[in-house]
Amino acid sequence: MKNIEYYLQNLNIIYEDNHLLVVEMFINVLSQKDNTGDLDMTDIIKLYIKRKYNKLGNVYLGLLHRLDRRVGGVMVFAKTSKAAKRLSADIRARQFAKTYLACLYGNLVEDGSIDIKLLKQNQKAIVSPKGKKALLHYQVINNINNKTYVKIDLITGRYNQIRASFAHIGYPLINDHKYHQGIKPNRDALGLYCYRIKLNHPVTKEKLTFTSYPKGEIWEDMK
Repeated sequence: MKNIEYYLQNLNIIYEDNHLLVVEMFINVLSQKDNTGDLDMTDIIKLYIKRKYNKLGNVYLGLLHRLDRRVGGVMVFAKTSKAAKRLSADIRARQFAKTYLACLYGNLVEDGSIDIKLLKQNQKAIVSPKGKKALLHYQVINNINNKTYVKIDLITGRYNQIRASFAHIGYPLINDHKYHQGIKPNRDALGLYCYRIKLNHPVTKEKLTFTSYPKGEIWEDMK
């Protein structure tokens, strides 16, 4: 695994002011610490702030949302507790909009929606009448070589929602061994990318849009 200096040198800062920090998430880096003890984005960003502003003490950083370890894309952090509180309230009120790009196995032809109920069970999201409402809308970008690229507007934010939803309708994500039987476990990038986030600035209330485009072999055929 690469060390923290590598990530600091390659950190893509999309936006920064006194209240917000928006970055491109590294693939195969955790959003926050777990029991593996592996490096996470929170530690990387805290060290970035500490060095840039010569801070001697602890650095505050609010993690507002998470991305799966093998998913890249736009990630928003709060630099103050006030910003974190206000943005968290916006997330609950669905005023924090996330758009994803996904690469799926198979030829999905028509745009549509997936409206199911998902229950988290044994670190997996399963479709269950006991679960919580999970809604997303998707638009087909193109089909090529038995793959489909889609743009996804995530309406609810359930655990593994996009992965479980597309597997449920028979079009699992590329490299998703968790929801696609027959795919061997690996650490390859998942066919999923957080392409755009729209939010209201926690202080000025200005409507902001942050965008990042995926790179790598999975996305070479997307037009």
